[in-house]
Amino acid sequence: MAIVVVGHKNPDTDTIASAIAVADLWTKRGMEAKPIAQGEIAPESAFVLEKFGFSAPEVVTDATDKQIILVDHTDLSQSMDNLEKGEIVAVVDHHKLGDVTTPNPLEMWVWPVGCTGTVIKAMYDFYGVEVPKNIAGILLCAILSDTVMFKSVTCTDADKKAVDELAKIAGVADVMALGMEMFKVKSAVDGASANELVFRDYKDFDMSGNKVGIGQLEVVDLSMLDSHKEGLQAEIEKVKADGRHSVFLLLTDIMKEGSEMLIASDDVSVVEKAFGKAPEGKSIWLEGVMSRKKQVAPNFIKAFEG
Repeated sequence: MAIVVVGHKNPDTDTIASAIAVADLWTKRGMEAKPIAQGEIAPESAFVLEKFGFSAPEVVTDATDKQIILVDHTDLSQSMDNLEKGEIVAVVDHHKLGDVTTPNPLEMWVWPVGCTGTVIKAMYDFYGVEVPKNIAGILLCAILSDTVMFKSVTCTDADKKAVDELAKIAGVADVMALGMEMFKVKSAVDGASANELVFRDYKDFDMSGNKVGIGQLEVVDLSMLDSHKEGLQAEIEKVKADGRHSVFLLLTDIMKEGSEMLIASDDVSVVEKAFGKAPEGKSIWLEGVMSRKKQVAPNFIKAFEG
């Protein structure tokens, strides 16, 4: 039976591209593997897969009796159902270590870089396996997406180097033009329901025993969301009511390089504790904040501890 390679719930481009690439690399190393996803893919990911000739991975959510490689996450709240009934054989990630544990040793590649795609490029090099042209394309897009075209504080020199090398393999002459094409697709909000928008890029966290959800919508211009904000606020209130202490939704303006954060919380003071300024009503503007991973989740984790 093939090993399954899976990213986090509510898959983004990095999760999907990483699953496809790691399945390819493992198979070429003599261990049959196949990519899966835990849910439907977002418009940006669909655009990237179509551009480089891939179809979306099969959706599988139960880990029972499976051998599993986790990519782009190590948090139980973001992983497959019944994970303890499967066997994790490897982890490839770029986040802090979560609460997933294993009874056996495993292969681990966890680097402090802007994207799992950057780690995977290094893995292909390490094992002496050539990156296929179409996989180079989707990994390149994953890095551009996760680093917000190098503007995010998570971006490192390793990410930029990987993009240069992958662009050559993929035959992409203008990386920034491709990035803008992707983000225009990612910014498309009309026709999507408030629920679809909230969960387009959403993660639940355990913060000192509190279930806290943080979603993110990245757009090229925040005004695109003006007519949606009321619906988005109502939706995060609904999501919060489903057993969560708080739900926060980052509305990130790629060009202005900052985020407006919508707030639904049992205790709004955690926002001031986290960011040193009080919200205005049910939202707050966070100048220069573009990364949930590095600038938002850690601040809230500390605020909930305090």
